[in-house]
Amino acid sequence: MFRRPEAIAVPNDKLTNKSLARYFAVMQNQLPAKFLIAKKTPAEFRNSASTDQLWRIHAAVTEEFNGIQREIDEGKRAFHAISTPDKSYLDLKIEIANRILSSCRLCVRGCNVNRLEGKTGYCGCGLEIAVSSIFEHMGEEPELVPSGTVFTLGCTMRCKHCQNWTISQWLEEGQIYGAVDLAHEVQRLRLNGCKNVNLVGGEPTTWLPQWLKTFKHVQTSVPVVWNSNSYYSSESAALLAGFADVYLLDFKYGPGRCATEISDVRNYWETCIRNHLEAKKHGELIIRILVLPNHLECCTKPIVDWIAQNLGAETRVNLMFQYRPEWKAFTVPELGRKLTSNEMHKATRLAKEANLRNLIT
Repeated sequence: MFRRPEAIAVPNDKLTNKSLARYFAVMQNQLPAKFLIAKKTPAEFRNSASTDQLWRIHAAVTEEFNGIQREIDEGKRAFHAISTPDKSYLDLKIEIANRILSSCRLCVRGCNVNRLEGKTGYCGCGLEIAVSSIFEHMGEEPELVPSGTVFTLGCTMRCKHCQNWTISQWLEEGQIYGAVDLAHEVQRLRLNGCKNVNLVGGEPTTWLPQWLKTFKHVQTSVPVVWNSNSYYSSESAALLAGFADVYLLDFKYGPGRCATEISDVRNYWETCIRNHLEAKKHGELIIRILVLPNHLECCTKPIVDWIAQNLGAETRVNLMFQYRPEWKAFTVPELGRKLTSNEMHKATRLAKEANLRNLIT
C-alpha cells in the first residue's frame, strides 16, 4: 500500500467509484461476492440431462441469479437469510464446465481435445491446475492493490512479446493444486489483507472449470478479478456470468491482421468486442490496452474509439506504456524497441479525443 499511495485515494475518485461501485462494496464486505450468491441460487437439474438441456437451465437460472443479486444489492433481501439449496447455480456451472473438458472449447480455438483423459491442446493444459506463483501483487491498477494474484501456467495465445512467456509457454514446471488446497490459498490472500483474488496467467480461461470447483470451497467473501486476454469462447463467457465480479480484460489489437501476425490468433477483434460487451452486462470492467510501438493507428485508435462508442466514456481504461521487447519480440521489426515519448503522447491524445474520461496512464 505504501508503494502505491494512489490505492488509498482511488475509492474516493468519483468516476472510478461509479464504474466499480459493486466491487468496492464487496471489497469492504458490504455486499457478498457473486460466487457466494451463485451458491445460494437454486438450480434444479439432473446429472443425466443432456448438455443442451443444462445450457437452457443455465440461461433461466442466470436470470434468477440476476434478480436475487439485485434484491441483495438494493437491500431488499438479506444474503445470510437465504438458505443453501441442494444444487446451486455454481454446481450447474461446474457440471457444464466439466463436460466442456471432454471436448475442450473454452477458448475460440476449439481444440476439442478430451482433457478428462489427460490430453492437451494448444494451451498445453490438462486436467489438474498448475500454478506458477501466489502472492500479494502491488503493481496492479490502484483500485486493485494489494491484489491476491494466482498465476497459472498455459495460454490460449502466442504473443511474441509476452512478458510472462515462461509461464504462458510452460518453461516453468508449476505446482499442482487441488480445489480444496487452492481454496485455502484464496482465503489466505483475503485474510492477509488483499482486496481481491486476481486470476491470471498465462490465461485463466484454460483453467475455468478448475476455478469454478475451487470457489465451491471458498467461504470467505472476496471479489473475483478475471484477468484475461479476452480470447475466450461464448460458452466460457456464459459460465463467467455470476462468477466474476470484475473483468480485467486486455484489448490487444485492432480489427486488422496484427493479432494473427503477432499473437497467432484469428477473429480476435470480433471475439474481444463480444466478450467486453458480455463483461459490461454481467459485471464491472477494467480494460487494459498495452500500447505497442508503431501500432497506434491500426490498434490503439480503433480500440479507444470502440470503447467510447460501445461501452461508454466513463469505462475504466488503463492505457499501458510499459511495453518492452521480450521473448520473440525481435522477430517483429517494430516490436524490437520501447515506445517513444511521442508515441506515448499520441496514445494519450487518441484516448482523450475518443472522450475516454476514466483513464489510467
